[in-house]
Amino acid sequence: MRVVTWNVNSIRSRQPRVLAWITEHQPDVVLLQETKCTDAAFASDEIAGEYSRLGYEVAHHGVDHWNGVAILSRVGLEGVNRGFPGTNRQPYNEARIISADCAGIRFCSVYVPNGRELDDPHYLFKLVWLERLRASLEPSRTMMLAGDLNVAPTDQDIYAPERWKKRTHASAPERAAITAITDLGLRDVTREHLPHDGVFTWWSYRPGQFEKNHGMRLDIAYCSPDLASRTSSVWIDTIERGTREVAGKRPSDHAPLVIDLD
Repeated sequence: MRVVTWNVNSIRSRQPRVLAWITEHQPDVVLLQETKCTDAAFASDEIAGEYSRLGYEVAHHGVDHWNGVAILSRVGLEGVNRGFPGTNRQPYNEARIISADCAGIRFCSVYVPNGRELDDPHYLFKLVWLERLRASLEPSRTMMLAGDLNVAPTDQDIYAPERWKKRTHASAPERAAITAITDLGLRDVTREHLPHDGVFTWWSYRPGQFEKNHGMRLDIAYCSPDLASRTSSVWIDTIERGTREVAGKRPSDHAPLVIDLD
């Protein structure tokens, strides 16, 4: 069983790339983030219709031209939940989390808030959002939480950690929030299979950043212990990130993170 999580940075801009990647690599479950479109737009024949023709059931959560998350599955799609359990008032009603059961596994596709700056109100929003995420999880189930967490869990996950000591994505409170999630018993399968330095999933669009591997590991898959033990390989498709253009569009600034399960 193959699972991919991918921040596509606008599905309408990246649709040809996503379709080409799916056709080549044949994932069973696709977790997308930052689709940047409404449910109605995603449900169009030009987007969801293309995935349906490839054999995927589709669930999407999007309310405007920001954020947006989706799950595509060709192994069943049941029990879809959009947003956090209970009432989701602003700003917690943003389209940042969707979950569903696929082949007996609970998948959760998340796009964590960026945080902007440490003194910005959005940073506190990010920390509270991560607390709500932790409270919403059911770690006793066979599950995978994956997506763009917008946090580099350790200094190993940043090409120049000294530059990020007082910035978002690497602050102590953000990392503590991530640790609180893993303390539920979830395992970071990327680090289990790729323990070496230089393992990143995001690179700035600034010239030379990707070529020099000046990146961060922001896209992560956390698995329940039983699912982690079934993980046969984890890999990051840097070839897709490095491809200059497809259909006139440059790649997303995130690379697909692929998890293969026995």
